[in-house]
Amino acid sequence: MVEVVTGCALGAFLGVRHALEPDHLAAVTTLVAEKPRPRHAALLGAMWGVGHAASLLLVGIVLLAVRGELPPAAITAAEAVVAVMLIVLGVRSLLIAARARRGAAVQPLVIGVVHGLAGSGALTALAVAEMPTTAGALGYMAAFALGSVASMALVSGAAGASLGRVVQSDRGRAALIGVAGAVSVGVGVVWGAMLLIPPTG
Repeated sequence: MVEVVTGCALGAFLGVRHALEPDHLAAVTTLVAEKPRPRHAALLGAMWGVGHAASLLLVGIVLLAVRGELPPAAITAAEAVVAVMLIVLGVRSLLIAARARRGAAVQPLVIGVVHGLAGSGALTALAVAEMPTTAGALGYMAAFALGSVASMALVSGAAGASLGRVVQSDRGRAALIGVAGAVSVGVGVVWGAMLLIPPTG
């Protein structure tokens, strides 16, 4: 019982921290920038978190059941998909900014799923390493997922509230979307470039 509680506490803490990684923030920001309203932004963040949690848990439970690991090639491929997705989201935002119109924010669930797939192997390996029993590992992964959902919803809502107050005009909103898009493209390019650099040591 103590191990399950410890696993849940550790998982929740790491889930909160995990949601704040640059690739996650860059992806969600491209969506929040289109309609920077607190409630809408929080919902986008929560939906990202739900998608992220769903894929993490699905893959994690399967790997835990077979006590296996994702092959390195699969992890690299998932990270490459994340890099491409960030670039696509960024280009999409730049196009929206250029046309000075708003786009539909219906993608956060899918974006979260892709991010979750990229991190599921590492999460499962950590859960198994830290929690030798199945119950502890499952508690760890569930708390990690909930922590990431809550964290992203809170951060996105706060961002929507602050950006909504700062950006009032259509021109300002278009500029905000453009900046978010440029940042997403930049993060995507760096993310992809890191995959091409061979590990040292």
